Amino acid sequence: MSQQMQLEDLTTMLRECAGESENADLSTGADDVSFTDLGYDSLAILETTARIERDYGVVLDDEAVSEAETLGKYLALVNEALAAGTRAA
Repeated sequence: MSQQMQLEDLTTMLRECAGESENADLSTGADDVSFTDLGYDSLAILETTARIERDYGVVLDDEAVSEAETLGKYLALVNEALAAGTRAA
């Protein structure tokens, strides 16, 4: 059974973990905007990553997470892990 995270799921989780940034326009089309431009820092991404790993039972590669600089790239990384079944031990 393969599950997929949708952009709406990711933006909801990002808001829950890191709050609503003043610069954050997480509406449609935000998937190609960098986290920095949205007003989110590395701590916000780390908190979101920890929540995804816990809630979805996957392990995300730290280096790949740091290289995923946009919502779209990050979402693709999460969905690749879900599809591969990279489950937490």
